[in-house]
Formats: sequence, structure tokens, C-alpha cells
Amino acid sequence: MLDIGLRGGLIKDHRLLDHFHLQFAGGPFSELQLPFGAIATDLASGQEVWLREGQVSYAVHASCAVPGLFRPVPRDGRYLIDGSIVNPIPVSLCRAMGADVVIAVDLRSKRGRRQEKVARESPSYRQRQTSALLRRQVDDIAAANTRDVTPLPSMIDALFGAIDIMQQRISEQRLASEPPDGLLIPRLEPLGPFAYHRAALAIAEGCEVVELMLPAIRSSLAR
Repeated sequence: MLDIGLRGGLIKDHRLLDHFHLQFAGGPFSELQLPFGAIATDLASGQEVWLREGQVSYAVHASCAVPGLFRPVPRDGRYLIDGSIVNPIPVSLCRAMGADVVIAVDLRSKRGRRQEKVARESPSYRQRQTSALLRRQVDDIAAANTRDVTPLPSMIDALFGAIDIMQQRISEQRLASEPPDGLLIPRLEPLGPFAYHRAALAIAEGCEVVELMLPAIRSSLAR
């Protein structure tokens, strides 16, 4: 999928857009069976842009155009970039689309397993807690052994790191003013921005977090 370029972003968007069209999102919003919306950011004004009409692939493309990495996407006389620049967890869009219950996913948070405190009624909570504790201990030991030999981050890592810091701060502010009914926080710190080959790990972590939070989710749905 990589197609290196220098104008507008390090990666050209032709192959990525073709992938969106061919694989999963070639049709218009009107043909979707479930309501869907994407968020982008106006590069000039910083305005939050809700995308709910036209081609789904275009909206997905615009909503993940990370500045500096992918080229801005032109639409209606303006350029759009990644929507998470202004709204990383779009609870407001879900409410506007008529959702009665909003279950949000925070992919950028460093809090990880702190959400366990709201899921203690799960029958297998203690077993998962022990597993998570052991995993953290292994991670801490590995980090201690490599602390003195950490290589200088690449340009991409530095760019994504800066964006992650910014998005985490924005997420905290948006969640405080627009809280969801449930919040899932998968632990994805070990995964870098191009770790597509480790998708199975991310999916497994997502499944574990959902299982952990099922009591809270069911409680929200019951209300």
C-alpha cells in the first residue's frame, strides 16, 4: 500500500483509495444497511466536518488522512485531513445520528486496564486481572532492559508520537464534556502505526476488553 511522494504528504493516496473502493466501501452512504458517519478536519479553518453523504470510500479516506503522512483530500473547495485532529472520539456525531446508547472506543489512551475497576462483577475478572498483571510485569522488565539502548525514533514515529499526545489531550477534554454511555480502552501501546502484520494481536485485545466490559455495556443498554 505504500506509494512514496513528497507533495502534500509522504505517502500518495492512489493505492489507498483504490483499496477502499475495491475491498469494502465502494458504494454511497445511501446503500449502507447501518447508519455510518465519518469525521474530517478542514485544514484551513480547523472546523470539524461530518461526512454522511456521497461515497463511503471518500469519507473514510478523508477521515484518516493523517497530516504529513497522507495528502489532504479536496472536497467542496477545501482540503480535509484526519478528523481525530479535532474529535478523536466522536460521541457528538453518534448522538446527532440518533444513537440512544453510545459505546466509545479510545484507541489512543495510555490508561489501559484502569477501566477494570468498573467490571469487577465479571465471573472471570480475577483470572484476567492476574494475566494482565503478569503481562505488565513482563513489559516493565523488558523496558528496563532496553532503556539505555533505545534507538532514536524515526521521522514517522516522531510525527505519530506528537499526534498521539495531542489527540490524547483532546480526547480527555471531549470525553469530559461529551461522555459516552460506555468506554472501551484496549491496550495497544506495543503496536506502532504500521503494525498491520500484528492485526491478530489488536483484535484479540479488542475482544478481551469487550468481554471485560460486558457488565457495564449491558447495564447501559438496560437503561
